[in-house]
Amino acid sequence: MVFAELIAIFIGVLSFAYIYYKYVVFNFWHKKGVFYVEPVVPTGNITGKEHVGVFFHDAYLKYKGHRVFGTYTFFKPNLVIADLDLIRTVLTKEFQSFHDRGMYCNEKIDPLTGNLFLMPGKRWRNMRVKMTPTFTSGKIKQMFAIMKECGEELAKHLENKAKMRDSIEIKDILASYTTDVIMSTAFGVKSNCVQKPNNEYRIQGKKVFDINYIKLALAMFAPQIMEFFSIPFTPQSVTDFYMKMFQEAVEYRQAHHIVRHDFMNLLIQLMERGYVDPEDDKKTIDESSIVNKLTMAEATAQSFAFFVAGFETSASTATYTLYELAQYQNIQDKVRKEIDEMLVKHGDLTYDAINDMTYLHKVINETLRKYPSLPILNRICTEEIDLPTTNIRIPKGTLITVPVLGVHRDPSIYPDPDKFDPERFNVDKVKERHPYAYIPFGEGPRNCIGSRFGYLQMKIGLVSLLSKYKFKLHSRTPVPLNFSERSIVLTAKSGVHLIIKPR
Repeated sequence: MVFAELIAIFIGVLSFAYIYYKYVVFNFWHKKGVFYVEPVVPTGNITGKEHVGVFFHDAYLKYKGHRVFGTYTFFKPNLVIADLDLIRTVLTKEFQSFHDRGMYCNEKIDPLTGNLFLMPGKRWRNMRVKMTPTFTSGKIKQMFAIMKECGEELAKHLENKAKMRDSIEIKDILASYTTDVIMSTAFGVKSNCVQKPNNEYRIQGKKVFDINYIKLALAMFAPQIMEFFSIPFTPQSVTDFYMKMFQEAVEYRQAHHIVRHDFMNLLIQLMERGYVDPEDDKKTIDESSIVNKLTMAEATAQSFAFFVAGFETSASTATYTLYELAQYQNIQDKVRKEIDEMLVKHGDLTYDAINDMTYLHKVINETLRKYPSLPILNRICTEEIDLPTTNIRIPKGTLITVPVLGVHRDPSIYPDPDKFDPERFNVDKVKERHPYAYIPFGEGPRNCIGSRFGYLQMKIGLVSLLSKYKFKLHSRTPVPLNFSERSIVLTAKSGVHLIIKPR
């Protein structure tokens, strides 16, 4: 009798929840008269069966004629911006109403989330002002020698594989290279991941991206749930590892008066003085105007964000570049010819030699078009607004999604979008397109602060490999690739296997 009553109560609760979701929660866009994709109780439109970027890509291509359309991520209404002028409005023109990402950021529960990528409001603006001088061309140029050394180690590591014409899983190798670069520049640590790919630095790096899909989706679209239950996004072992490593590295440098031209040195300047040394020696800083210096926790969080944003995205982009070049041997030969010519012209791999490799730059841009590291951009409406040129009033708190992957693979913008064609980035072709038709690093005040570093890191790695080796596609690698649904970035599900041989 009691058991039957419990079942009846359970069924009643489920029925009430179903009706509440379907006719109250999922009635938001209908009441506003906005076209929307029919949701499923209780998860909305996000099912976990595919990468979230692929879902928004498909939805964009299907419904872009509406310019904007509604979706639901869990219980939250989410407006997808499918018009390039409106994308510019959200990211730049009306930035004051869309300045936050709306993703999980709670420094008390998870100190490493207190970084520039996730921070909201004034805290983000203040941190951006402090961090911008650390990513100038001059500061990044100073890190060139560190990157070049890592590139040389990468090329040397593959010598035996190339002689045997072995197959290699290139993504993991490139992730070891980018980990070595960023561990050195951001943490002042020689990680040796290329030589020892299973060491602690790679293990902890992999943990950052090995995330339960539900937890990932909650952090992106419903962080309030995680905050309510005090659930950290970063695994505790990762937090402990990076905070301990950063603090020990800082204390060692300070005790021994060690100065290196890297990102960590710039963070130490922000901790000790609140500003970084200007590139112009004649320029003076009014130290009385400096209000806040970075705390150890804040500096660690920025360093960690630099690591997370830099090692995985750069490794993935370089992987997709080699994946495409392995299929298009004529393009691979053309970019190698340019590399050879520039190395001869400059006598070595130099910063200026890299900048002269214009075709390589087009190749990487075309890779970022087909495989943008962040396939969607998240924003949240921070101030109620009438969306210009529409009859939609967006309430404060509404999630906003820009479907970058959809835009980048839109056949009306990029004819035959699945074809890999670096010539799309010839100057005349770029001028013909809408400026917001290509946004791999975002746009507006909240664009990627480290894009120049990312380009340089990728180019050095690719030049180090292509100058010595040729690559062909292995039969284990699927065409087209499938993407893992367990990652924020666009990651190949089964890896990318290539055959490597000497030139």
